[in-house]
Amino acid sequence: MSHEPVAPAASAPSPQPEAGRTVVEPLPAPLRGAATVPGDKSISHRAVLFAAMAEGTSRLSGVLDSEDVRSSIRAVSQLGAEVSLEKQPDGSLAGGITGWGSRGPKQPDGAIDCGNSGTTARLLMGVLAPWDVQAELAGDESLTRRPMRRITAPLMKMGARFLPEGRETLPLTICGSPRLRAITYDAPMASAQLKTAVLLAGVYADGTTTLNEPAPSRNHTELMLPEFGVTTTAAERTASVTGPARLTACEVRVPGDPSSAAFLVCAAVLKPDSSIQVENVSLNTARIGFTRTLERMGAEVSVRHMGAEGKEPFGLISACYTSNLHGCEVPAEKIAAIVDEVPVLALVAAHARGVTVFREVGELRVKETDRLAAIVEGLEVLGVDAWIDGNDLYVEGQPGLHTPEGALFDSKMDHRLAMTWALAGLCGTAPVQVAHFDSVKISYPRFLSDIERLAR
Repeated sequence: MSHEPVAPAASAPSPQPEAGRTVVEPLPAPLRGAATVPGDKSISHRAVLFAAMAEGTSRLSGVLDSEDVRSSIRAVSQLGAEVSLEKQPDGSLAGGITGWGSRGPKQPDGAIDCGNSGTTARLLMGVLAPWDVQAELAGDESLTRRPMRRITAPLMKMGARFLPEGRETLPLTICGSPRLRAITYDAPMASAQLKTAVLLAGVYADGTTTLNEPAPSRNHTELMLPEFGVTTTAAERTASVTGPARLTACEVRVPGDPSSAAFLVCAAVLKPDSSIQVENVSLNTARIGFTRTLERMGAEVSVRHMGAEGKEPFGLISACYTSNLHGCEVPAEKIAAIVDEVPVLALVAAHARGVTVFREVGELRVKETDRLAAIVEGLEVLGVDAWIDGNDLYVEGQPGLHTPEGALFDSKMDHRLAMTWALAGLCGTAPVQVAHFDSVKISYPRFLSDIERLAR
């Protein structure tokens, strides 16, 4: 497998990969043994941001070292938190963050660059809303296309302002207010980022702030805020916080990321004779929907709880090669629990008998790229019929699917797509090329080396 892009030769007998493309070869052997995955990205973001808000020095370990999380680290440093996180032998980050506490964040010098991280940008809006600061939030080209009105609308109801008025994408300047109003807000979509931004603003508002959702979303914020001394009340589709309150420093250990684990699990399901375990991975019920979807397809996947870090459960996920996969329907109310895994689940569905339907996945249109269109485009490269009807995605599987020679996939600089199309080569019958594969550094920098190690 070549990890470095190779420039085309002037007179080569067969075309070489162009710059920006990575050749992914089929794995030489089944996947066997145990693996760990990097720290959970969602929990890592929250650990960094909440520690920055807290009084005192929090101790963090297992923090994901990725471009997205580093965007959050740079942002809180710019706002006055003292960050001393260092790289550990296992590739994670660990150390201390001394927060600004009751002083509040400082006025930043210049714009805060959120890179490609929608989580950084959206959660920072909630962090900054209760303080007398003005901060411009910017990002890369991809992030500036992602919708922000879902966050700005409730925060404006609470008393924050955003400039220029009416703008719905970055760059935006948030003008915070120390006199935020508590609100009850009915969210138009299930979004953990929206919920978190509103709850973080509500920590400092006078009264009880409540957010209601149409479907359950990730609950990491509701589980972590009490660790920092802030009481939350939460049910399946609602969460509340009563302010004014304050965060106090604590210790956070970040378990492995289930969204990263999903790629190893799906690889084991697709690669003949494979059998693996992914250890020390978060088993938060809002995050392991992909295991239940695979089970509905007939895949041999199981989950075993081993304990908890704070209120976050962790354990291991086991997976084996399954030759007789079949299509299934994933209802709309289950999508929030698998939204990041839909691309790789669609690839598994491409190998199954019958049609798999993912209901109401329109949210995929506003991820790092239009993932919905990109999934259909990539499956077409494999010769698999896939189509969109409204907000529903259909995949007609082909048992015994063979990878076509010379297949070229465009990741569109989206880390989830890059890993998905890499699996088409790793678990397939012929090498593939993946454009902009290095986008995996956003969430899982060691993806290739981890999966190759399991195949030795």
